[in-house]
Amino acid sequence: MTGLSFLVSILDTKEVSFFLEKKFDSHYTPESVLFALEQIVAATPELQESFEQVTVIYATDVYSLVPASLFHETKASDYLKFNSKILANDFIANDVIENHEMVVVYVPYVNINNYLFDRFGSFQYYHATSILLKSILDVEKHTSGYKVFVHVLDNTFDLTVLQDGKLQLCNSYPYKTTEDFLYYILFCMEQLKLNPNSVETRVCGMITETDAIFEILYKYIRNVSFLQKDSQVKASSTYEGMQQHFLLNHHL
Repeated sequence: MTGLSFLVSILDTKEVSFFLEKKFDSHYTPESVLFALEQIVAATPELQESFEQVTVIYATDVYSLVPASLFHETKASDYLKFNSKILANDFIANDVIENHEMVVVYVPYVNINNYLFDRFGSFQYYHATSILLKSILDVEKHTSGYKVFVHVLDNTFDLTVLQDGKLQLCNSYPYKTTEDFLYYILFCMEQLKLNPNSVETRVCGMITETDAIFEILYKYIRNVSFLQKDSQVKASSTYEGMQQHFLLNHHL
């Protein structure tokens, strides 16, 4: 995990009352994440309130998508062990993506869940991919042709490809340079026989028109634009930074 983000909003109006993000200078272990979380909560009065609803989003690369018809909860670890390094005692969770017949299987941080339960009481948690996919699929389920969606985070991005509103590819890729970023996207397009000069490509998340990754993307993929979608939360200019947090703005 490469950082922590906190969003506090008014439940009825969805107006944001507090936003904070902490980026780590390296990849943190679950133990290090817990320590950082405890330090931030202890030092932040806005996070010491009694909240009516708490939602946690895990943005990690340890996940797998399974068709709902093939999913068996007793075999949850089998869907992960061939693609990710998991431990025998890891707790495996799953999110059912409603109305789309698929399940996201992943490993949440049990130590984080235990701390949050002790601190705030009962809460909901999801994997970031579940929120991203539901947000895209709900809107695009009746569209035709191929569409590519690139959701950018710090040093990683999620690539989703739809054909006629149906999921064809969903994966997460790490990157250090703009060339890394471009390579993974072009490679996936090549494998799916998509024409980068014409395929409709939408980007969202931590990317702007002035970023080097957008400039190189636009150079090689001509039909690229920003994903437009109404946010579920209303942020004032005080919290402009949170506008790039697509998942926080469109959580379930």
